[in-house]
Amino acid sequence: MQTLYTTDELAQFCERAKGKPYITVDTEFLRERTYYSKLCLVQLALPGADGEAVLLDPLVDGLSLDPLMDLFRDESIVKVFHAARQDLEIFYIDNGVIPTPLFDTQVAAMVCGFGEQVGYETLVKKIAKQQLDKSSRFTDWSRRPLTDAQKTYALADVTHLRDIYEYLSAKLEETGRARWVNEELAVLTAPETYVTKPEDAWKRVKTRSASPRFLAIVSRLAAFRESYAQERNIPRNRVFKDDALVELASTKPANAQDLGRSRLLLREARKGPIADGILAAVQEGLNMPKDQLPKADDLRDKLQVNPALADLLRVLLKAKTEKSGVASKLIAPASDLDAIAAGMRDVPALSGWRREVFGLDALRLCDGQIALAAKGKNVEVIEL
Repeated sequence: MQTLYTTDELAQFCERAKGKPYITVDTEFLRERTYYSKLCLVQLALPGADGEAVLLDPLVDGLSLDPLMDLFRDESIVKVFHAARQDLEIFYIDNGVIPTPLFDTQVAAMVCGFGEQVGYETLVKKIAKQQLDKSSRFTDWSRRPLTDAQKTYALADVTHLRDIYEYLSAKLEETGRARWVNEELAVLTAPETYVTKPEDAWKRVKTRSASPRFLAIVSRLAAFRESYAQERNIPRNRVFKDDALVELASTKPANAQDLGRSRLLLREARKGPIADGILAAVQEGLNMPKDQLPKADDLRDKLQVNPALADLLRVLLKAKTEKSGVASKLIAPASDLDAIAAGMRDVPALSGWRREVFGLDALRLCDGQIALAAKGKNVEVIEL
């Protein structure tokens, strides 16, 4: 098992990768105690059953990832990942690079009928006909030296990936669904996917109240928490958790004594810079001009859903899922079906490849142009 420890060794490997049709990539990282992921290991493999597979140790002092970033920018070589989002986030945040062109075997597997968010281990069993040793799954990848078991586990994440990629790639060409995968990958390859803006952080906080003033305080508290966590590279929950944030927005503390009465706030957050930031954020929310108050995106909550039509759309989706072999949640989640049944048309299920598979007939069903009929165990579309 070869491990690359120097920039020169990495550069030589990347030179050997040039001219290859693809390279498989995976990472091991830690994020439990930091805001940003800490890259601990990179696994790389070239095509072929006996193709070179190496480990790259990014924790070595003086090693530069520049040769790998140059390889990631080389558009003549496909970069193959499984469930790539976290890997891509690391490379983009640390180096400003998103590997292109990209192939994500999890996305491709969903399109090829392997189910919703299928795991790597499942694909190894079904496609590569191999068993994975997962004994090193929960390990501290920052500790050195790595054991042989850790190295074997890590390399398996890119060696079997070659067989999986070649199988899925051929399947997509055979079925004409390569374009579907490319549509899905557009989000993964967009830089904005990996940038968390503090001013938008409040949109992830679940609240029961839609009061604009309440949401203003939530937005300022969430923005402070996000900025504080980013600057110090600590998990946002180490600053204060969502339930404490909602409590603070409700109680509107004005001083340290008020903070001391909080039931949910961590002890460390009741003093010092976190306490000061909380009190300042609450005041910012209270003083926010009315024309700048945020509004909850509750449009769908107020939809007048036709329940009978929603049920028919679910039956249609099940029929389309069985025919196409694509996971139903990938085509249209329940929220999209309800939105369509309420008259909304700006939903993902009605655009792109989803429109071809399901959306067009969903619209025709809503307009009374088709009906559904049971034929044995199947559901068929009937023209009216």
